[in-house]
Amino acid sequence: MGTEAAEQHRLEEAQAKRAAWKKWGPYLSERQWGTVREDYSDNGDAWNYFTHDQARSRAYRWGEDGLGGISDDHQVLCFALALWNGRDPILKERAFGLANSEGNHGEDVKEYYFYLDSTPTHSYMKYLYKYPQAAYPYQDLVATNRGRGKQEPEYELLDTGVFDDNRYFDVFVEYAKAAPDDILVRITVFNRGPEAASLDLLPTLWFRNTWSQPGGGSKPVIELVDGAAAATVRARHTDPLFLESLGAYELHCDADVPLLFTENETNNARLFAGDNASAWVKDGIHEFIVHGNADAVNPEQRGTKAAAHYRLDVGPGQSRQARLRLAASESGAAAQPFKDFDAVFAARVKEADAFYAAVTPPAVRDDPDRANVMRQALAGMLWTKQYFYYDLDLWLDEHGAGGQLPPSERRRVRNIEWGHMFNDDIISMPDKWEYPWYAAWDLAFHMIPLGMVDPDFAKQQLDLMLRNDYLHPNGQLPAYEWNFGDVNPPVHAWATMQLYLIDKERRGGRGDIEFLKYAFSKLLINFTWWVNRKDRTGANVFEGGFLGLDNIGVFDRSSALPTGGYLDQADGTAWMVFFSQQMLRIAVELALEEPLYEEFVEKFFQHTLFIAGAMDRVGDRHDEMWDEEDGFFYDVLRLPDGSATRLKVRSIVGLLPLAGVAVFEEDILVKLPKFGERARQFLARHPELSANMHLPQEPGVANRRMLAIVDEKKLRRILARMLDESEFFSPHGLRALSRSHLEHPYVFEHAGQSYRVAYVPGDSDSGMFGGNSNWRGPVWMPINFLLYTSLLRLYAYFGEDFKVECPTGSGQKLTLLEVAKELGERLSRIFLRGDGGSGRRPACGADTRFRDDPHWRELVQFHEYFHGDTGAGIGASHQTGWTGCVARIIQVNAVLTKDLLLMPGAEAAAARALHGVAKDATAARTKSSR
Repeated sequence: MGTEAAEQHRLEEAQAKRAAWKKWGPYLSERQWGTVREDYSDNGDAWNYFTHDQARSRAYRWGEDGLGGISDDHQVLCFALALWNGRDPILKERAFGLANSEGNHGEDVKEYYFYLDSTPTHSYMKYLYKYPQAAYPYQDLVATNRGRGKQEPEYELLDTGVFDDNRYFDVFVEYAKAAPDDILVRITVFNRGPEAASLDLLPTLWFRNTWSQPGGGSKPVIELVDGAAAATVRARHTDPLFLESLGAYELHCDADVPLLFTENETNNARLFAGDNASAWVKDGIHEFIVHGNADAVNPEQRGTKAAAHYRLDVGPGQSRQARLRLAASESGAAAQPFKDFDAVFAARVKEADAFYAAVTPPAVRDDPDRANVMRQALAGMLWTKQYFYYDLDLWLDEHGAGGQLPPSERRRVRNIEWGHMFNDDIISMPDKWEYPWYAAWDLAFHMIPLGMVDPDFAKQQLDLMLRNDYLHPNGQLPAYEWNFGDVNPPVHAWATMQLYLIDKERRGGRGDIEFLKYAFSKLLINFTWWVNRKDRTGANVFEGGFLGLDNIGVFDRSSALPTGGYLDQADGTAWMVFFSQQMLRIAVELALEEPLYEEFVEKFFQHTLFIAGAMDRVGDRHDEMWDEEDGFFYDVLRLPDGSATRLKVRSIVGLLPLAGVAVFEEDILVKLPKFGERARQFLARHPELSANMHLPQEPGVANRRMLAIVDEKKLRRILARMLDESEFFSPHGLRALSRSHLEHPYVFEHAGQSYRVAYVPGDSDSGMFGGNSNWRGPVWMPINFLLYTSLLRLYAYFGEDFKVECPTGSGQKLTLLEVAKELGERLSRIFLRGDGGSGRRPACGADTRFRDDPHWRELVQFHEYFHGDTGAGIGASHQTGWTGCVARIIQVNAVLTKDLLLMPGAEAAAARALHGVAKDATAARTKSSR
């Protein structure tokens, strides 16, 4: 088999269940402490109930964490790094960061680690951790951040000086699979400093503690393998249930290094002044290495946690390497575990390069920096898969809230209404340290870049959220573990359609109709939940609370308003138009296969018109979202006395209606004649709905038809604000809040109190939502990505004759395709080394290491959001998550041409470019014409 096809073949084998290539992967969390699942407190204070300081000594209940680690897909057995520089007060077994109350801008990981590479089956992975040679400044980081105010920047690890003079180790961890159950590990340690330095390197293997829990099965064992040529341990479980899924594994070392054994059991004596289950506990290896306590490890060389102890002395600028192999005992690797080691690694690296070459457009391959950003973004998406175990029924029982007791007698604990949930899966996470839990709308965006490399996994993830053990019986999608009942924007139908079209292109024009049918059947339930629960007055005007946008508005929209009354949310209503349009698109696709679904085409056509029509009714009204004078959409505050007022905050809430656009090819009405006739009858009965929105009666380019919230007049007025560099259009994408609010904050007065919204381009200056998120000025990738794609759909309808000034006031007239490409380029430039020839990546901020140092300058972080003026990364520093959509933007921007988008064909809007595999425009046009 050719190198270029090897990874694709593995994907096909995994999907067909012929070989379990995804059985092992980077499924360890980077933070299990401080999570909801581990919280058994009386007050729901997860951060302080299970702290970082406790984590080295306290066995977890629901999952595990580690540095650059892997596990099997049910996290029975785990492998990760532990490090000690001879100066730290603790063994470095996990990333350190601040709890929410410790940071001046909320929780934050204080480490430098990078996901450099991964294939979709994890046949090859590469990770880098930068470890200071000086004592890690734990107390300095906590004390200094705690002492800073909201107006000051966070105090980062680089600010402490521990990386000065390059006195640190670069620790690279690489994995290569010789077989699904045979994983090679190569750890390379570079001393970047000017003097020789020593490092204790402890590759660690351990079992998740299941045996201490009711029904957790028998206790496994890791023990020394006598007679092996080098240090070797065998990990086995005697419970038949576990043997079926895992069996026995051996970890082979390439040298006869000491092996240290302990138990993955809580050190009750240290933490709670209680009794330990045995003499050896979870922090035994820490005690042995850091404090020299020989009694802390088991002299019989057995336990449930074991580490190989490499003592590395590394000269300045030099490197040392350790090689290990973790393989099923029956794999045959034991005889000569390192004979084919280098050959397997070389093959997997070549295969990874070939795989990414196939999904990278030629124009990107010719730009090494752009290709590097795209590949690292995708690597981060693949590395942030995580095993997530959460049995809500059991968890609630353990919190005294289960059973059939009446609500008045049950303890009020988090997620008490979600007892049906049973999560035991590999799930795409926003970030495995800051957000080591899934979020429904984040996950929908994740699937766009993941669909570029592994559409089967992406489809499975979307299906997962719709399963009966995730979706609430009332139809609500789970939001996130801190509050599953909170409301995320309804983007799941959109992601489903995107994945369907990506997959359809991959499958030669034949879509996965069964995938679409299943999703549609469950999304119908979710849509009904929205209609029944979030349309307070039955007027097709929707609320939803914070809708993922945290502190975007005047009030905390998840709580009761201080004014009384309620909000008509422009974003909530626009999201529902968007949801309905996506359901319409899915229904059309299904109806072309099965006439039964034509009834649903009519249903969602009518829903879309009714909801969109509610945003701007006939006549000039002062109690609706559209403001004719400003040419913008706003939330409307409805007060208890029946009066209403617009909250004139110019934010992405008012830009979201631009996403509410669906474009259809001309032959749809011919192929669905019953719908066409009923649609005409419906419009004849409701002429008021045609006054203020764009209906599909007027043909566009190639006789396409468009259904959109905004008509051409509104579109031009909103775009004039959106593309104004003094408002939304920053050098690095669209700001969440207009920059006009810097000099002119919006202030709402009520009962002697002022509620103020001002432009804040960087970290939040508010404690709302923990102070960890800011939608009052920074650039957020998900909304930018939605608007980027909607511009392309609009262009596919309007074509070359529709031009707008871009940027506003520049005198330069661009088509919407050119506007989209300009937006895509500005978003890409956040991560690219350029910035006016300086060589600086805006996301990396002002630190010169990321600009000049050869050991930093090729490393990219994909932050949660970005400074609205400078593009500097803010928030979660490793939230590849939806920020990974930049990989899709880079890919699509490289192949977009007007010919590609304007030619007629079977797919709507810009499907060939947006939803197909990457290819140059000529190849795409050739395929479309066949």
